[in-house]
Amino acid sequence: MICRLRGIVREQTEASLVMEVQGVCYQVFLPPSIMRVLAEKLAQQDHREVELVTFHYQQLEVGRGVPVLIGFLNEIEREFFERFITVSGIGPKAALRALTKPIPTIAKAIDEGQMSVLRSLPGIGEQRAKEIIAKLQGKVGKYALIQAKAQREPLPDEAQPSVEEEAVAILLQLEYKKPEAKAMVKAALARNPNVKTAEDVLNEVYRQRQFGEPVPAHERSGDAALPVG
Repeated sequence: MICRLRGIVREQTEASLVMEVQGVCYQVFLPPSIMRVLAEKLAQQDHREVELVTFHYQQLEVGRGVPVLIGFLNEIEREFFERFITVSGIGPKAALRALTKPIPTIAKAIDEGQMSVLRSLPGIGEQRAKEIIAKLQGKVGKYALIQAKAQREPLPDEAQPSVEEEAVAILLQLEYKKPEAKAMVKAALARNPNVKTAEDVLNEVYRQRQFGEPVPAHERSGDAALPVG
């Protein structure tokens, strides 16, 4: 299975890239919202080298299976895609077409039950929007924390990070500064000390930001402040 590619962009369309990796060319499809970010990034670079996290699957056609690669800028985006396609009736091809809005916008709409936003996505009607909310509401808060143009950074190389450390590491991937990330996670754990996983912590962080509750002064790290969005 191909899970990551790093190479030179040889061709670029609205829907896909052709990437050359050590003399082999791969066609990689990107959701429209991610393609816009990548196109802007490429326009600002002197070189055409990119690294993409990929979702690799077999698209079944009559008498054969066609391998398809879908690209993302980081693991968090791919993880959201994998969760999105768990909704009944939404396969990889439909999800690829539907993600025209930024992932944090879609995640926020799911968490807050914003039917109008979901119905505006290509191929997502009212019934499918209801199914998305029913399946994913309350489970996608961390994806709403993705900041614009977030780029992948490797997680710290630790064998078994704590829930707090893992949550902070994910926020660092999403381009939050370390003191800010630590303060957000500490505040979330203070609000709900019974959370069991990093994902639960990040959902708590998201709820905390939505309701505009500031980080208590004694929990701040350095001069970090909890942004209110």
